[in-house]
Amino acid sequence: MSSSSTPDGRRILVTGATGKVGQQFITRVLADDDFRDVTVRALCHNRVLEPQDRLEVVRGSIADREVVARAMQDVTHVLHLATCKETPEDVVRVTFGGLFWLLEECRGSSTFRQFILIGGDAAMGHFFYPHPLPVTETQGHSAYPGCYALSKVIEEVMLEQYYLQYDLPGCCLRAPWIMEKDDFKHTLSFGEDVFGGPRWRDLVGPQKADEYIASGAVPLMLDPDGEPITRNFVHVADLVAAILCSIDHPKANQQTLNICMDEPVNYARVAKYLGDTRSLPSVEIKTEYHSTWLDNAKAKFLLGWRPQYDLPRLIDEAWDYQRAGDNPRKIWYPG
Repeated sequence: MSSSSTPDGRRILVTGATGKVGQQFITRVLADDDFRDVTVRALCHNRVLEPQDRLEVVRGSIADREVVARAMQDVTHVLHLATCKETPEDVVRVTFGGLFWLLEECRGSSTFRQFILIGGDAAMGHFFYPHPLPVTETQGHSAYPGCYALSKVIEEVMLEQYYLQYDLPGCCLRAPWIMEKDDFKHTLSFGEDVFGGPRWRDLVGPQKADEYIASGAVPLMLDPDGEPITRNFVHVADLVAAILCSIDHPKANQQTLNICMDEPVNYARVAKYLGDTRSLPSVEIKTEYHSTWLDNAKAKFLLGWRPQYDLPRLIDEAWDYQRAGDNPRKIWYPG
């Protein structure tokens, strides 16, 4: 497989380009002097970016092989972010089929150099199963019920098989829940504006939830034994920094790397910090979930990458974020 680049430098195809990771990656890479030779090609489907200097746009779905072939022309690198959540009607056609068409185009390309998959700790079952030890890259896959976690397993396995079958150059950056702006604050909401799960309102009932909203209370999630849960997160800025580190990095080749905070978020520490700094009360809520600790040592060792967000910074930025009136929170995918 040729390692030559396009005549005008590197061309990175970004799928899922309009999501939180895609948009921040594009902004960062186009502003970084180390990547001034890079042209980004954004593959857009439901939402569309405006073309600009060094940013090309191709419209269509990765489920369409002809669209993928057109998007892959003269591409040297692929950053694959596009995915489906709990949408069974799309997962086979878009998630599985789209990745297959991308990989097939890569292995037949004369310009292609590296495939970067953004995986997820859903492939490891995150807090659905007990994890008595830190979760490393050698642990076996364990999808929890639903099609999304299964799709994250299949993505990783498919890429690994292309390493074996065709010696495809690539890597998987496995990320947990990705935060930006006021996301983390809304993960702890007792209202209908809760981001992701658990849906605390459903667990405590609407009357109690309204009382907690009025008092500003935050949930303190407990496991089945009544112990505070630890759960993995990563800020989008840290994930994008890891992506930039991995581009053309020889030690990343054919590796899976956990990209996350140095320590998982401990809900007891969250409650204490918000109580100490913002005088917010907390409510213990016992759940069926379990603590996990995603180990990022391999990424730090091989890439020289270091996450910049710790728990206080994650909390403070989320609570201090001021959302403009013309920028309402909007969830673009279910699940």
